[in-house]
Order: sequence, then structure tokens, then C-alpha cells
Amino acid sequence: MQAASLDVQLGSRSYPIHIGRGLLDDASLFTRLLGDARVAVVTNTTVAPLYLERVRAVLGERVALVKILPDGEEHKNLAVLSDLYDALLSARCDRNCTLVALGGGVVGDITGFAAATYQRGVSFVQIPTTLLAQVDSSVGGKTAVNHPRGKNMIGAFHQPRAVIADIDTLSTLPVREYAAGLAEVLKYGLIGDAPFHAWISANAAAIAARESASLVEVVRRSCANKARVVAADEREEEGGSRALLNFGHTFGHAIETATGYRSLLHGEAVAIGMVMAARFSHELGWLSAEDLLDIRTLIARFGLPVAPPPGLDAADLLSLMRGDKKSSSGRIRLVLLRRIGEAVLSRDFPESALLELLEASTRASEALTA
Repeated sequence: MQAASLDVQLGSRSYPIHIGRGLLDDASLFTRLLGDARVAVVTNTTVAPLYLERVRAVLGERVALVKILPDGEEHKNLAVLSDLYDALLSARCDRNCTLVALGGGVVGDITGFAAATYQRGVSFVQIPTTLLAQVDSSVGGKTAVNHPRGKNMIGAFHQPRAVIADIDTLSTLPVREYAAGLAEVLKYGLIGDAPFHAWISANAAAIAARESASLVEVVRRSCANKARVVAADEREEEGGSRALLNFGHTFGHAIETATGYRSLLHGEAVAIGMVMAARFSHELGWLSAEDLLDIRTLIARFGLPVAPPPGLDAADLLSLMRGDKKSSSGRIRLVLLRRIGEAVLSRDFPESALLELLEASTRASEALTA
């Protein structure tokens, strides 16, 4: 399989996801999506030298503005967002302008939130250039910026007009960035698609080598899982299935916040969080030792970290987890596993047991670096 398309089914707000090679140069695709609409292209200092001119060429005279943001999670903040608003106003972009997010998850999140709020809402298109963005953050309409006290605390739900995932862009990803994206891929198998988990395990070598057919299938299958969940629970309602997509994220977000968004990539923090969530599931008597070992081994096989970095304080992590968006009335809710392919959202655990897990995890990290 070298190309695929699927839809996120949301009634009048449904939109397509196009996956394949060479899509950045497909002028007819952009014409179908945009018509003659003016566009503002938002990218960053890393992606711009690689793909900006190709996108400008295919968009042609539609381009009213190009805004190049600084790269890095630490720049996903209100100051950078305000600078983007200034650029849109200076270019006299009106409500008929479409924002185009060209980049990874940070670019997509900032651009999407700007689109959700600029002049009370304008359209935007996602062109994700990292694996993590192609399989996760570009799909589903979650947009946000970070706050010093928590990740993605200021945001809105705002669905894109389309997602264009050109897998050729994955060839320029550094090994570490590519592996970070695989963390979100692994998540889908663990929370609700055991056959996908088995397929990933059987095709790990091809996936690691970025073989085209495997990449299209990785992105297609991940997006299909995400689209199914979003169609059932667009806005992550209380008790809804979308919260299950946060497997590993409550741990991971706390680690990212505690480290200032600098030492770990988002996918690396999620990988650590998934191992911690799986371990906690096992300690609660839910997940088998065999499944726990399987999860940890496969995560490590792709070069992802399986333990938090040294120097973190367990009590601080617990406090950050209490402030996570998925907490309710001060009680921490976690996505936990009963088995590979079956996740549940639970508050049915003693917080003291969670603190013990955090203490054990941080002690283990210190021991590894001693």
C-alpha cells in the first residue's frame, strides 16, 4: 500500500486524511481543498528550509503570509501565539483566510489554536511533517499552548479542514524524532487494537527502517484508530472513550513539565509514561507480567526510554498529576490496562500506591546513573 485516504466522521464537520508519497507537490489536491482562498502558512525554523518553498510553490498566489516560528516545545506558549496574531493582523488576514500548519505537533497545536480564536474562528489545514503529528496530534481537533504550570492548559477543540500526511517528510526526521512518534503508534495497539500491536511487533524491523509500505500502514492504521475514537467522543466528555487516548500521558505530561519541556521529546515522555502506567496496572493486579514485559520490550526495541530521567521528585510529579486536565475534583484519573488491547479510565486506586510507584521509578532512575 503506497497511498490511503480516510475520513473523520463528524457530520457537517467531517474531513479527510490523505496519506501517501509526494502529496506536498499535488497541486490538484490543494485546489480541491482550498479553492482560491488566501492562506497563511505557519511553520518553524527547522521545517521551513526543508519544505516551505515546495508548499509555497504549490499554493502559489494564495499565500498572504508566511510565519516562521522558533522550534521546540518550550516555544508553545502565549508569547509566540501573540506574535502569530500580530503577523495575521499585519497581513490583513480576514475570516476567509485559511491557516496552513506545516510542521510537527507544536506547529499544529499553535496554528490550530490561533485558527480557533483568530476573529472568532477561521479554517485551517494540517500538513504534519513528523510521525507523531501524522499519527496523533494533527487528527482530532485538539489545539493548545502550554502554561508554566501545565502542558496544553490553554486551548480549544477546533477541527481542521483536512490533514495531508506526506510520508516522504519522514525521511528527514532524526532517528530520535522518528522514534518519539512511534510511541503514539504503539499507544493505539495497547489501548484498543491488539491485532495492530501484534502487527507492529511482527514488522518492527521494517518500521524502524522506514519502509514506505510499512509507513503508510502505520499512519493509516493509527489515524483510523484515532478517527474512530474522535467520531464517538469528539470533546472528551466525562466517561467518554477519547480519554483512553491519554494512555501514558498523565505520567508523561508531569515529567515534561517537571523537566521544563527541554530534556525529553513529547513522545519520549509518553513512552516512559506508558511503561509506568503498565507497571501500575500490573501492581494493581490487572495486567499480567507477560504483557508488562512485552510492552516494555517493544518500547525499548524502538530506542525509546522506559524510565524517567534522574533528578525528579516523586512528590512533585504527584502534585503535577493532580493538576492534569484529566483529573476530576482533585482526584487523579489514569488510563490503565487490563490486558494489551483493553484500556480503562480509572480512579479506583489508592493515591499512596501511585506515590510508591513514582518513588520506585525515580529511585530506579537515580540508581541507573549512579
